[in-house]
Amino acid sequence: MVKIAEKIVMRRVCYLFPGQGAQYVGMGKDLYETCPESKSVFDEAENILPDMGIKKLCFEGPLEELTRTANSQVCILVASIAALKALNASVKCKVSSVTACAGLSLGELTSLVAAKSINFSDAVRLVRRRGELMEAASLKNPGSMASILGISLKDLKAVCSDSGAEIANLNCPGQIVISGTKKSVDACMALATKKGAKRSIPLNVSGAFHSSLMKEAAGLFKLELDKVRFSSPEIGIVSNVTADYEKQPEEIKENLVRQLYSPVRWEESIRRIAAEGVDAFFEIGPGKVLKGLLRRIDPDLRVSNIETLKDIEIVTSNS
Repeated sequence: MVKIAEKIVMRRVCYLFPGQGAQYVGMGKDLYETCPESKSVFDEAENILPDMGIKKLCFEGPLEELTRTANSQVCILVASIAALKALNASVKCKVSSVTACAGLSLGELTSLVAAKSINFSDAVRLVRRRGELMEAASLKNPGSMASILGISLKDLKAVCSDSGAEIANLNCPGQIVISGTKKSVDACMALATKKGAKRSIPLNVSGAFHSSLMKEAAGLFKLELDKVRFSSPEIGIVSNVTADYEKQPEEIKENLVRQLYSPVRWEESIRRIAAEGVDAFFEIGPGKVLKGLLRRIDPDLRVSNIETLKDIEIVTSNS
């Protein structure tokens, strides 16, 4: 377990890390300018990928370039680890034991860095390659995604079977994301409405992530993973694919491959962690998407955002 402070309060803590879509221009800038530990994260990433211009993308954009799958994933990873380092560096922080980590899709790789299963430099290279492969797959096999609200999983599975779309994310009660070709997703949205769905919302994404259209990318990503050494995590990692704790490096790698074309079981993952008695969740990195999802999963869960220096000051003063 990880100790973050000089003063200890007995609390069971889970770190959560965001996925693609959390990016925005300016993310991480205030931590870079005020926290030496965060600055070192960005500087190291810049040295690892000198031709990418990570700092410029994160701090200045343009948004169109930052949002590209090949760019956004590694930028979110770097901004998230920079926020984690700033939290850990706060001498006022009184959180004691971090017992679990989880991340939404891309965020699972960030959680593996936090749990010391993989080193930061390897993660930066892996995530850059992951984004490139997924972007290439999206160009080769175009697709889309949509969020379907207010329909049961059983009914939506039936609709997917009829339309050819696939379940991509089980985010929270009443919110399921589908993925597939544009034709299949459009058909699924129409059929879901007829089946009683309250709303269907097309997502602004570049491809059909977490669907069979990503299988080729997954195979190529496996080759990249095989080059990297993973260790057993020092903090419990809950996998998107299994919604359960995974400890063995080879199982972790296999799940990272499967994750590209399998549903993200986020609601189940959070319920699994909460069942262990975790009473404080920290969403670390850009955005507040995960906090919103957790409120819908269980309104009693305590969630704090760690994104800016002000967030850290609020958390440390309240801990």
